[in-house]
Amino acid sequence: MAYTFRRLTRADFPLLADWLANPHVARWWNHETTPEALERDFGTAADGGEPSEDLLVLQDGKPIGLVQRSKLADYPEYLTEFQALTEVPAEAATIDYLIGESADTNRGVGTAMIAALVAETWTNYRDTDAIIVAVVAGNRPSWRALERAGFHRVAEGPMEPDNPIDDPLHYVYRIDRPQRARSTRPSSQTGSGDS
Repeated sequence: MAYTFRRLTRADFPLLADWLANPHVARWWNHETTPEALERDFGTAADGGEPSEDLLVLQDGKPIGLVQRSKLADYPEYLTEFQALTEVPAEAATIDYLIGESADTNRGVGTAMIAALVAETWTNYRDTDAIIVAVVAGNRPSWRALERAGFHRVAEGPMEPDNPIDDPLHYVYRIDRPQRARSTRPSSQTGSGDS
């Protein structure tokens, strides 16, 4: 399956409202689905006026989910929450994600779309060397998808949950940009020719 991303537009808001109302999404995102709420929370990003990106995830051209990506430095309050728990590189990014339909869960879709977003981030964000994600500890499917996509748990501690019914305990995951392979070929030696 091929995963691609495009900026969320207002034409996508009805689909997003349906997804946010689905019980498996509503449980963790806890988001209002009125047109006014969608405009308030997604309209500015759709116009490109927000430093974050709201991206529709397409699986072989079909909308399947939403990802949000931002630089932590652009959101000081959120950055401070992370810094209380772990080291945060200056250009670190963070992501959030959802799978729209419950029929697409528990099939590896979350892991695949996260992995595709990570690869796309390394390509398009040359100064970003780490992606750091906080997940409420009770959301096992979410943090397991991160682990399967190559993230490692680096911290845990209290953060403000999206849903007030959740305990503040969050697991913090991180993935670092792969280092370029170093040449293992011996360097050529130069000398005077005396042996």
